[in-house]
Amino acid sequence: MSTTLYDESLTAADRCDRCGAQAYLRVKFAGGGELLFCAHHAKAHSDKLKQVALKIHDETDKIV
Repeated sequence: MSTTLYDESLTAADRCDRCGAQAYLRVKFAGGGELLFCAHHAKAHSDKLKQVALKIHDETDKIV
């Protein structure tokens, strides 16, 4: 059996699904879908995302 590693790191090519800015947050849902958010929209929707997300990968600490 082989194991495939999945790199969840976000790159400059990953864009916010709301506005198109660089994404710093990846939200995975139980149904298999995912959304990407810029820091602004991640903050604006954080309460709801925490309620419905299966997993949240946050890289907002990379913002200087």
